[in-house]
Amino acid sequence: MTSNNTDNKQYNTSDGRTLLQGVIADRNTSALKKYQSINIGSSGLWDLIKYEMYTTLVAPLPGALGYWLRKALLKFLLGSIGSGVIVGRNVTIRHPRKIHLEDGVAIDDYSVLDAKGDENSGIFIGADSLIGRNTVLSCKNGDIYIGRGANIATMCFIQSARKVHIGNKVLFGAFCYVIGGGDHIADRTDMPIMDQGQTIRGITIEDNVWLGADVKVVDGVTVGRDSILGAGAVVTKDVPEFGVAAGVPAQLLRDRRQRAGEERS
Repeated sequence: MTSNNTDNKQYNTSDGRTLLQGVIADRNTSALKKYQSINIGSSGLWDLIKYEMYTTLVAPLPGALGYWLRKALLKFLLGSIGSGVIVGRNVTIRHPRKIHLEDGVAIDDYSVLDAKGDENSGIFIGADSLIGRNTVLSCKNGDIYIGRGANIATMCFIQSARKVHIGNKVLFGAFCYVIGGGDHIADRTDMPIMDQGQTIRGITIEDNVWLGADVKVVDGVTVGRDSILGAGAVVTKDVPEFGVAAGVPAQLLRDRRQRAGEERS
């Protein structure tokens, strides 16, 4: 297991604003162009028409007709979409060309798939994974990779300003936060914190991990395979393979293999 902590990305702008703030505050750009930049990632007219058709006409539709029409239209919007994909009502998509859904993915109602960024690759969700209702996947010029057979419960928030990698068969309880947006630099007291930039390291959650409800994983952490994070834990440092950790901040309690009478490999 390798930690992300040794490979940092420094993020800064000349005036302390994020890239999104820069787009919004640009007085030389029309409101329509700002809308396209933030939501579509393209200034093309046809891309705008397809996006508006999805957002205003198809996204809110209930019932089987809504599922069918969304699937049909998303084939022309997303970067890739597999067979048997289900997308619920009022799912928000941003920068759709950087969203990739493999076979059997299910996205519940009112979720957000936000692949926004100028240099990132976007959001990749593996086959047979479930994204629960009101869950938000948010890129801040970073990437989010979710493996096969993952189950992300309702009201979770996964943010990436660099790379968040979630493995196969990972189980999230409700209200989990994976905070890959980086840490604000706060060394100076003569200027606002938001003007000092960020250090962004990324997060890795390996295969077969179970996060209990309301777990928070901060930037720079690697959670080893087959480990368990107790409900309400705040994970600020790496968790080894087969580890059980809980608390604020989370502490390693035991090794699952020892309880099962197995020997360490």
